[in-house]
Amino acid sequence: MDISQAAAVVTGGAGGLGEATVRKLASVGAAVVIADLNDDGGKALAAELGGNVTYVRTDVLDENSVNDALAAAAELAPLRVVVNAHGGGAGASRVVGRDGEPAPFEQFQWYINLFLNGTFNVLRLGAAAMAKNELDAGGSRGVVINTASIAAFEGQIGQTAYAAAKGGVVGLTVPAARDLSKLGIRVMAIAPGTFFTPAFKMEREEAEKFWGSAVPFPNRMGSPSEYASLVAHIAENDYLNGEVIRIDGALRFQPK
Repeated sequence: MDISQAAAVVTGGAGGLGEATVRKLASVGAAVVIADLNDDGGKALAAELGGNVTYVRTDVLDENSVNDALAAAAELAPLRVVVNAHGGGAGASRVVGRDGEPAPFEQFQWYINLFLNGTFNVLRLGAAAMAKNELDAGGSRGVVINTASIAAFEGQIGQTAYAAAKGGVVGLTVPAARDLSKLGIRVMAIAPGTFFTPAFKMEREEAEKFWGSAVPFPNRMGSPSEYASLVAHIAENDYLNGEVIRIDGALRFQPK
């Protein structure tokens, strides 16, 4: 698929993995909508990149909000790429805490709602919008790329809610791809390992000592630009469909 002739929507596009994805897609000529709740960051990034990059305040759990972002993209070029890269956190989630109390059910629901329900909401609405496209030369109408995590496979202590939500993203990948195959719409997922993003709220050198040292090779944390390059490749490679790609430097957490 020629993404230089396409429009893309990137949720969480104002920071972290999403910002890097916006930059990468814009650099190869795609028109991009930054779909985020970070008004200051989204507007600043759109102003910096200029051209066919715009910010639309977007709540991934709100249908009207998501449809506004999709419509804004379709005004720029045929909408053929949707990337779910939104993040967030509500703290560690143990089934039973150190104080002996059960995990707050509301916290578990929060993670499922944002990472799984929000991802599916954007997937379903994005796919419906793409279904209106003309087929391109390769018989494709577009691709949705969701973000899972290696926590879906090897979640750590304190990650019960996050791992469950990301496991759901992994689980929906193949059936969603099959559902949408007759429409010429692909569904892929990326499962990042430990990537250095603003979510760490510390200097990279400090984060590398703890997180990067555990990665076999390269012996460091991932950079958002590496995630973004994979997004671009997936979008361009029509034979990638229904798969979850780990990008983690061969990191495999072992139980202790």
